[in-house]
Amino acid sequence: MATLLRMPEVAANATQATLQAWTKNEGDTIAVGECIAEIETDKAVVELNADSAGVLARRLVAAGQDVEVGAPIGVLLVNGETSADIDALIAAAGGGAQVPPAKAESAGQAMVAAKAASAQATRIFASPLARRLAAQRGLDLAALRGSGPNGRIVKRDIEQAATAAAAASAPAVARPAAPQAKASDAFTEIPHSNMRRTIARRLSESKATIPHFYLTADCRMEPLLALRAQINANAPRKISVNDFIVRAVAVALREVPAANVGWTDTAMRQYPQADIAVAVATDAGLITPIVRAADTKPLSVISAEIADLATRARASQLRPEEYQGGSFSVSNLGMFGVSEFSAIINPPQAAILAVGATQAVPVVEGGALKAGQVMRCTLSVDHRAIDGALAAQWLAAFKRLLENPLSMLI
Repeated sequence: MATLLRMPEVAANATQATLQAWTKNEGDTIAVGECIAEIETDKAVVELNADSAGVLARRLVAAGQDVEVGAPIGVLLVNGETSADIDALIAAAGGGAQVPPAKAESAGQAMVAAKAASAQATRIFASPLARRLAAQRGLDLAALRGSGPNGRIVKRDIEQAATAAAAASAPAVARPAAPQAKASDAFTEIPHSNMRRTIARRLSESKATIPHFYLTADCRMEPLLALRAQINANAPRKISVNDFIVRAVAVALREVPAANVGWTDTAMRQYPQADIAVAVATDAGLITPIVRAADTKPLSVISAEIADLATRARASQLRPEEYQGGSFSVSNLGMFGVSEFSAIINPPQAAILAVGATQAVPVVEGGALKAGQVMRCTLSVDHRAIDGALAAQWLAAFKRLLENPLSMLI
């Protein structure tokens, strides 16, 4: 009998996902393990791979449609079965899967047409946001060249193509300018991605339900900057200030384990290791891939993992286990010149460290005024899980490690 393809639970506790794109057409022969479709979750785009070989007889869901987990999305025919089995299969499943109106032609005709079309079809790698923007602007993704990782088409490619298209279509002779619309009436609506909706929901819940309080510390950075320059003079991989920060956060959690906790309605979670979530900005929104057991890893390993996770996060290639969980988060905006800010806690974690830029400021040392390199960090804390004295103890340990960087490397 024909086999129903169903929307998988690609992320823990997910109730739905978006079928971002089909990579196979009706009538295509599918091998075991071959990618059939791309599924967009709230954090990444993952591939749906075939569990068995066969022919994709019918696609029940259009690209871009939100689908409940477990709902039918397609039909696979195996072992010489015919399209006559499809309707019986759908009926047996309770009639929940319906053929889209556009599929009014017979299944046999659709399969023949799809086979002809698939001979010329090529898979296009593009971020979810780029696909939406291209559709809004009427751009053909197949005609664009991606500048993202592995040639992936991203937002800036769409914007550049749209600008070029507008310039090419501009009239050669100047015409009287059309009346300008009121500023309040001019806007473009960009549909929310699953990631953006999830970020909005979780942060709203966090800010509304978690009793945040904040502690700020100024860290002298001269010793760390000098040690970094010494390491990078001979190291094959350049170590960033953020790599030191992640290592210091992890070691401070090892020194003050009572701060390495999370809050739930029924119990306090005490984490056995420092799993540090590092905020990464992507075209679709913020994601926090995790450096597991960062308190046990040398600085070079932490640096390599962060670079790899950040690259794959921007390409929507992270696996769910690489961004779910974590015991503590770090958000660093120093590279943008931000001097200080306060971050919102990512539950069930109980704290997040917001890191600003290292700046040259006047400092008093030995009673004399001099120029110093200072980085300001703000710790956001869930008061239900960590009280003020404990938070201050952890922040003092973190500050000491940054200002004496060799101690975190031992």
